Amino acid sequence: MMKLDTKHAFLKEDIASYQDIVTKCHEDLHNKTGKGNDYVGWVEWPNKYDKEEYARLKSVAADIREKCDVLMVCGIGGSYLGARAAVEMINGMYSDKKPEIIFFGNTFSSTYIAQVMEYIKDKEVAVNVISKSGTTTETALAFRLLKQFMEEKYGKEEAAKRIVATTDKARGTLKTIADKEGYETFVIPDDIGGRFSVITPVGLFPIAVAGIDTDAIMTGLKKAYEDLKDPDLNKNAAYAYAVCRRILENQGKDVEMLVSYETQMTMVAEWWKQLFGESEGKECKGNLPTSANFSTDLHSLGQFVQDGKKVLYETLLLIEKPTLDLKFPEDGEDLDGMNYLAGKSVDWVNKMACQGTLEAHEETGGVPNLILTLDDMSAESFGYMCYFFFKACAITCYMLDINPFNQPGVEVYKKNMFRLLGKK
Repeated sequence: MMKLDTKHAFLKEDIASYQDIVTKCHEDLHNKTGKGNDYVGWVEWPNKYDKEEYARLKSVAADIREKCDVLMVCGIGGSYLGARAAVEMINGMYSDKKPEIIFFGNTFSSTYIAQVMEYIKDKEVAVNVISKSGTTTETALAFRLLKQFMEEKYGKEEAAKRIVATTDKARGTLKTIADKEGYETFVIPDDIGGRFSVITPVGLFPIAVAGIDTDAIMTGLKKAYEDLKDPDLNKNAAYAYAVCRRILENQGKDVEMLVSYETQMTMVAEWWKQLFGESEGKECKGNLPTSANFSTDLHSLGQFVQDGKKVLYETLLLIEKPTLDLKFPEDGEDLDGMNYLAGKSVDWVNKMACQGTLEAHEETGGVPNLILTLDDMSAESFGYMCYFFFKACAITCYMLDINPFNQPGVEVYKKNMFRLLGKK
C-alpha cells in the first residue's frame, strides 16, 4: 500500500550496506532492548489493542454523532494532530459528514479561543478532552472554559453525558475530574507516547465521531504490521526510507521537506513533522522536518527549492488514486486559451505538474527526491501510513543512537512559561 522510489535521490551509498545496523535496530525495537523501550507499545498494538474498550469507543462515538452538531476535541500535540490529519485526509476539506469536528486547546490565541466559543454557543455540542495528566496548560485552560460553558448550557448532569475524557487509566488531574463528574473515559496506554497515539483512543474516538470507518484503519495498521515485520531492506520499505534519510544526511542534507500534491494531506504533514521532529531532534542530531503542499507552495517556496542553498531533500508523498476527480470542460470561445486541457482529468493535470516539478528540481536544481506512493486517501491507507512512518521513525532514530520516544527539550520552555505566569 506504500511504495518507495529512490531513483531520483542521488544516493551515494548502497542502501543494502546498512543491513546489519538496521537488523540490530529492528531487534532492539521488537525485543524492547533499545532506548526508550517503555514506550514501544505501538509496535504490537495492531494485535494487542483492547478489543472491549474499542467496541465501547465505537458505541459512544455513535451516540455522540446522533445528538451533536459539533465535537470539540480539546488537546495539543499528539492529542490532536493525528486525529485532525485523519479527518482531513479521509473526509476531505468540505465533507458533508456530521458532526463538525473543531480542534481546541492547542493554542493561547485569545482571538481564536473567543471566536470558537462564540461560534458554538447556539449549537449542540459534545467535548472530548484528551490529556495524560490533565495539566497541559493550553488544554487545561481551554477545558475549563468548555466545562463551564457545557454546564451553563446543559446543566451538570447532561453536560457530564456530553463530555468524554481520554486520559490515564488510574491517575492524574483529568482522571480525578472525570471520576468526580462521571464522564465516560478512555485510556491513553502507558507504553505509547503522544505522537504515536493516533492509533489508540486518543485518535480513534474523534475519528469515529467524524464518521470514519475505524475498523478500516485497524485493518491498514495490521497489514502494515505484517508487511514491515521483516528487517530485510529489500522487503521493508519503511526501513529503506529510514536508511535513505541517514544517507542523505551524510551527504549534507539536513532538511527534509515532505511534499504532497493533495490539499487534504496538509495536516498529515503537520502530524509527520511532530513525529519526526520530536523523536529525532536531540543531542544536536537529526534532520529538520518541514513540509509543502504543491502546486500551491511552488508559488512561494518553489524558487528556494529550485535555486536556493542546497540544504534540503524532498520526500514526495504521492497519492495513486484521488478520492474524487472531474474533467476539465471545453469552452466554445476559449478566451482563456485553456481548451488544450478540455476533456482531461484534473487529477491528470495534478500528476503532470508533479512530474514536471520533479524533473525541474532533480535535473536542473540538483535536489534529491525520495518518492513515497500511497494507494489512496482511504481509512485503510491512513492506518497503513501511520504504522509505516512509526517504524521508519524508530529505526532512523536508533541508527543515530538516540531515544525516539522522549522529548526533554520541550520541558525547557514550559519551565520558563510557568515562571512568567506565576505558577508555583
